[in-house]
Amino acid sequence: MRDKYKYIGPVYDFLSNLYSGKNIHRCKTAMLDVETVKPGDRILFAGVGHGRDAIRAAELGADVTVVDLSETMLRKFGEAQIKEAPSLSIRRIHSDIMKVDEFEQYDMVVANFFLNVFDEDMMVKVLEHLIRLGKADARVVVGDFCYPTGNIVARLFKKLYWYMAVFTFWLFANNAFHKIYNYPEHMQRLGLEVTDKKHFKLLNMDCYWSILGRKQA
Repeated sequence: MRDKYKYIGPVYDFLSNLYSGKNIHRCKTAMLDVETVKPGDRILFAGVGHGRDAIRAAELGADVTVVDLSETMLRKFGEAQIKEAPSLSIRRIHSDIMKVDEFEQYDMVVANFFLNVFDEDMMVKVLEHLIRLGKADARVVVGDFCYPTGNIVARLFKKLYWYMAVFTFWLFANNAFHKIYNYPEHMQRLGLEVTDKKHFKLLNMDCYWSILGRKQA
């Protein structure tokens, strides 16, 4: 399996903090608290990256599984876990998420800054697959760049801000180059009830959001 993040993966967290002022990290952990995560909950993180959100869930008592196709990202996750939570047990799967077939096994499925690596058609297929991994009433979390809203200046800034990021990852990781996705619309179209949204600002504009959906029993 070719590791697309071999070069940019080691500096992924540094770049995200530099680019967002740590708002990406806040976005990733926004839906992980004592109200949404109960001890013993089975939670899967797709495209975990450096995975401090997964560590947060494990600290809350969840039974955490992380999946990433990038060996570099899984190694960086392992280093973060050893440094921050060496006593926790977190299951790692080095695989394409579409090959994970543990359907209806998870209480929560998390896709933070993961779905944006795909073109829109493939993104919808991946999201549909992630929903299938959740139990009948599972929660599905998507954290990512916020869909552009507001006045024309705000929308233009958010689009430029996004295209700078997507161009970087297209250039160094061969990710898809595309517009910003309206994730709540896709989630609802695939049968999820969107129950919460949390926004994170840069220059007083909503640039990131975490969306919580619930699978219909």
